[in-house]
Amino acid sequence: MAETIPGPTTDALSLVAREAGIAVVAPVFERRASGVYHNSLAVIDADGTIAGIYRKMHIPDDPSYYEKFYFTPGDLGFGAFDTHAGRIGTLICWDQWYPEAARLATLSGAVILFYPTAIGWHPHEKAEQGNRQLDAWRTVQRGHAIANGVYVAAVNRVGLEVPGDDRAGIEFWGSSFICDPQGAVIAEASPDKEEIIVADVDLALLEDIRRNWPFLRDRRIDAYGEITRRFIDDRP
Repeated sequence: MAETIPGPTTDALSLVAREAGIAVVAPVFERRASGVYHNSLAVIDADGTIAGIYRKMHIPDDPSYYEKFYFTPGDLGFGAFDTHAGRIGTLICWDQWYPEAARLATLSGAVILFYPTAIGWHPHEKAEQGNRQLDAWRTVQRGHAIANGVYVAAVNRVGLEVPGDDRAGIEFWGSSFICDPQGAVIAEASPDKEEIIVADVDLALLEDIRRNWPFLRDRRIDAYGEITRRFIDDRP
């Protein structure tokens, strides 16, 4: 089912984008070469052209998410893409837990971060862990919006997916939302229905927010060199 970019999915959505006059963030199971596959997306602008490609950088390996078996880690870095609606950053699912990814996309000029996602509960965990896990998911992405002074659109699927064996599957929790640069949720979907949510995004607000909460101005870029180390300890 993997396909190239451009390919059938992006060709079809390019027509839709041009007819509707909208930009589209289109996730694709990308076939780059024989045996080389990526969890990718294409940013399609309102004229139907592909503004850019993002390949998921952080590849998980959790129960029922054996993505390391399928996907090669991305090699295009954390960038941003110009569209008629503004310059957007795109990250995918597991990427949403990493502040470094959100920061680098912001430093590339993104004013909105989009996170296409498939996250949910293992049914045996839901009663005890469900609310805590959902709250953590919402909180970390709202934190990215606040720390970077950007809007965030977190998009998640719904429904129960059961594999063809005796495993219980995954219940995807939906709850897609859009938040502003102060983390306030300005639109939110339900946990169990496919929906389209719409919110007004005021890009002029970013100037005011970043002047009053100048996190980007006050960064100590001279002191962050060790961020590239796996772990800091006393060993050479």
